[in-house]
Amino acid sequence: MPRATGLFDVSLKPLPMDNDPGTQLLGRMSIDKQFHGDLNGASKGQMLTGGTIIKNSAGYVAIELVTGSLKGRKGSFILQHTGAMNRGEPSLVITVVPDSGTDQLEGLKGTMKIDINAGKHSYELDYVLANFP
Repeated sequence: MPRATGLFDVSLKPLPMDNDPGTQLLGRMSIDKQFHGDLNGASKGQMLTGGTIIKNSAGYVAIELVTGSLKGRKGSFILQHTGAMNRGEPSLVITVVPDSGTDQLEGLKGTMKIDINAGKHSYELDYVLANFP
């Protein structure tokens, strides 16, 4: 399976939430990323978070639209995140949304892993690219 690797910069900014009672543990953020390496481009998206009264336990979901080029093939696709932190133990699944690839990325399928080491964000995107007429 082909793999794309590289670094990315990310900016997360708080967005307003509903003021409904009981929602103080919930949050919403904008996502702005700049990808470098085999995936070269930018993404915009939103994240919903849920904290708990237990330290280091939380969850999040996010959707981001990535636009740029993947190993020279231009287009866009959507990434879906599902993450949890269970008392400090992280789990994260990031999937390319089926049929979200456009232009030269039509038919893209795959999963992404993110690593944060010494403040640097890196990605590994394992993918297949089925060409559709």
